[in-house]
Amino acid sequence: MNKLLLSASISILTIAASSVASAQSTSNNNDQNATTIGEIIVTAQRREQASQDVGVSLSVIGGEQLDEKGISVVNDLENAVPNMEVDSQFGGGQPQFRIRGIGAREYSSNNASTVGIYVDEVAHPYTVTTQGALFDIARMEVLRGPQGTLYGRNTTGGAVNIITNAPTADFRAGFNAEYGTFDRYKVEGYVSGQIAPNLLGRLAAVTEQGGAWQYHRDTGEKLGDLNKTAVRGRLTWDASEDVTVDLAATYSVDKSDGRGFRLLGPYAVSGGAVTYPKDTAWRITGWGISPAMAAVAGVGLNAKPFRDNDGFDVSARIKANLGWADLTSITAYQTFSRSEFNDWDGTRFNESNVFFYNDIDVFAQELRLSSNDDGPLSWMVGAHYADESIDGGFYTNFRGNANLINTGYGQSVSAFGIFTHNSYQVNERLNLIAGLRWETEERTLDSGGTFVAPNPPPPTTSYDTDLNEVSGRLGLEYKLTDDALFYASVARGVKSGGFTTYNATSATPFKPEIVIAYEAGIKSDLFDRRLRLNGALFYYDYKDQQVQGLEYDRITGRLGKITNVPKSHIMGGEIELTWVPLDGLTISQNIGYKTGEYDEYFAIDGAKTDAANPVNGPWDVIIANDRSGERLSFPKMNYGGSIAYDWGMGGWDLRAETNYNYRDELYSVSSSSIIDAYWLWNANFSVAPTGANWRVGLWGRNLFNTYYEETRNGFNGSARPTTSPSQGRTYGVRLSMDF
Repeated sequence: MNKLLLSASISILTIAASSVASAQSTSNNNDQNATTIGEIIVTAQRREQASQDVGVSLSVIGGEQLDEKGISVVNDLENAVPNMEVDSQFGGGQPQFRIRGIGAREYSSNNASTVGIYVDEVAHPYTVTTQGALFDIARMEVLRGPQGTLYGRNTTGGAVNIITNAPTADFRAGFNAEYGTFDRYKVEGYVSGQIAPNLLGRLAAVTEQGGAWQYHRDTGEKLGDLNKTAVRGRLTWDASEDVTVDLAATYSVDKSDGRGFRLLGPYAVSGGAVTYPKDTAWRITGWGISPAMAAVAGVGLNAKPFRDNDGFDVSARIKANLGWADLTSITAYQTFSRSEFNDWDGTRFNESNVFFYNDIDVFAQELRLSSNDDGPLSWMVGAHYADESIDGGFYTNFRGNANLINTGYGQSVSAFGIFTHNSYQVNERLNLIAGLRWETEERTLDSGGTFVAPNPPPPTTSYDTDLNEVSGRLGLEYKLTDDALFYASVARGVKSGGFTTYNATSATPFKPEIVIAYEAGIKSDLFDRRLRLNGALFYYDYKDQQVQGLEYDRITGRLGKITNVPKSHIMGGEIELTWVPLDGLTISQNIGYKTGEYDEYFAIDGAKTDAANPVNGPWDVIIANDRSGERLSFPKMNYGGSIAYDWGMGGWDLRAETNYNYRDELYSVSSSSIIDAYWLWNANFSVAPTGANWRVGLWGRNLFNTYYEETRNGFNGSARPTTSPSQGRTYGVRLSMDF
């Protein structure tokens, strides 16, 4: 079936390619002075290329577009990139990334992500470390499909590359400030230039404050204030004619409020003392903290849901021209501390409160050697080593229990991979690509599992899992015309196994997952580059997919656990379009569609297993269901785009822009867990005197005040449903100035 689908995909794209070639031939007779779409230079394949010459499915967002699109944290990319979703699990600071339906759904912080997040080529293997403010960004590149033959770590879903602004040779400085609804403000600034001969520097900083939009149903106290600050320094030193050293350091701190939960139905507090009615107002929430929880969190009894996180990253990139090849060395160290309190029941009672604590340290070293001549063969070989430790866990109150439930662990990871990526230019039209990676990894977890105070902690047990896998890519790129590229590939991607570190009396590991990805696509510029049309089709064979499942402990009963699905599949595609029909008017559109199902999956049925055992255990009878043929849990479709118009009038430059995104429903086999589809619309208007160094504007986000949710909470049973709602309409002003 895979070969048939790939053959059909290639046939469809070949027909489209023929149409593209015909349209290109016709367009050559058009006015050569017409407005065109400029080239976007990317480094997705670790060398500078025009994005239209890269035979992979790739979306690029420029740094100047981030504010217009309302992208203030990497999670917001889901509203600008097709077939991508990011969920902050249960409103907390632990995000999970999905690209083309591949992504985990868990709220612990110790497992590898299916999507690689990179900042200036440095991997962030734990996604909780990615939640700082985005600032001083040159561009963001989102690659869809398995990665691993070019750099960094192995991933099955894709990669997000964040490229920050480099130091400049001439002196530059500037700032961007905005103020909006709920007294939220953001100020970002930079200064850049030459410090000494052959030494360039750049210093950038940002702070985000205010914005509390929720309130306590009992006291009226506000919740939702941001309190984020970050600073980054970069130095570029031309040590010699052939050697360049780039040093970077970033410090960030996040002391923001947490997200409040909303009651979707009547909520009966354990013991029957209070029953809360359903929350009818969007912004209503509630919270409370027990004395025991306040003590371990180091806060008072009046504490709100909060984050108290800080991180420090430092890296050195050395690039040397050896004459016959280029050598790149990347040395990086990251440290991150997490303290986060959430109230998942959304009441002043301690029904489902949780406090996360983590200390993360990551050291990584990467070496790459690549060709630098103009011959038909372009080659690259590299090696990546990582040493990681993550200590932490969480405390929770559950169903009003005055005693804390504690789950702690210590995890260490050692990983080493060697990789190569090569292309051969057969002729002026055809380019062949081959990449290969071998990776070995050892993960060790030390944990006594979950226990309830004041009982003593159980003895610590060590659990191990390893990885020895080969991944790779074979592909071709064929130039149909000078402005139309057809590409096809087959790739094998691997994601590490790991450990379930919540709700468990044991931490037996789950296995790595493997994806065989078949893809074909086309990239084209039409009508004298007035119209850019890119599209791709894909089919994924999924083995040992990592999903949220169940296990039963004979004494404790039902427990959540990450398990593996033996076989499943996903298929779909994306189309991205940019059109400049007349001077100053730019229209962008994108659509993504995907669908998938389990092909082989026997899973524990929690309801039937509970019914087959005594209410208070022991749980000796386990009943499983065949879930083969069941739809995978992700939105099938998203559609988005933007319309921007720039014009001059009476000595003023004006710009009006709107962007929008439709997200299909987040499917679940449980009807109470389905999150409805929604539309989001943003708008911007700005004006500046022609030739001036400043610009002022108005902005609005979620213009139509759309209600939408991110995740739902069923920890207290289906009779007590809660959800983490997202913010409604906001608006404000912005001032930008450069010197």
